[in-house]
Amino acid sequence: MKSANTSIITGVILIAVGVLLLLDLLDVIESAAYVPIVIFAAVGAVFVSLFIRGREFWWAAIPGSVFLGLAAVVAATQLTGGGAGAAFLFLFMAAGFAAVYLRQPDNWWAVIPGGVMFTLALVVALPPQVQGMPTAAVLFLGLAATFGVLSLVPVPAAGQAGRMKWPLIPAAVLAVLGVIFALQSTVLLLAADFVVVAVMILAGTALLVYAFRARHGGQDKAHG
Repeated sequence: MKSANTSIITGVILIAVGVLLLLDLLDVIESAAYVPIVIFAAVGAVFVSLFIRGREFWWAAIPGSVFLGLAAVVAATQLTGGGAGAAFLFLFMAAGFAAVYLRQPDNWWAVIPGGVMFTLALVVALPPQVQGMPTAAVLFLGLAATFGVLSLVPVPAAGQAGRMKWPLIPAAVLAVLGVIFALQSTVLLLAADFVVVAVMILAGTALLVYAFRARHGGQDKAHG
């Protein structure tokens, strides 16, 4: 069955590329612009079909989303000629990691790269007029939202589903930095440079305190 599916997909790719080359020879279209789209989309479809086939193939959503995203980027670039087409790659990758988590909720880690990819898609899609501080604000606030969502995700531990608390620390730090950049972008914060340094120092101190308490808490339980 697997060999038959592979033969079908390979046959479709060869036929599509052959038709494009024929149309190029007949001066109907310029096939060089469409061959990469067909190849990337076909390879992505292979991984997507593998992902759909069974739960054990959850990993196939990641390369599948990458190849489909590359096909979308090339297509968008050919049609619009703009640089915002790169956002499609990040969007497809975000969807791929979301599929990984939805297929196997034990893969809670997929929420982090999924949120990062979605945030990068927003950053790339921003118009040139709002580059600079607004871009940094969107980046940090998007990352903060990612860790905030992660803190709401149920994670199985010791046979019970619970929620993790540690993502709230980076979520809070990133949210503060995002707000600072947002305020600085609207010229409402004067001494932002000093505030950023202070927030970074406080954030580092908070992480050290958290690690120290977690380590000694574990040792106390072990001795108890």
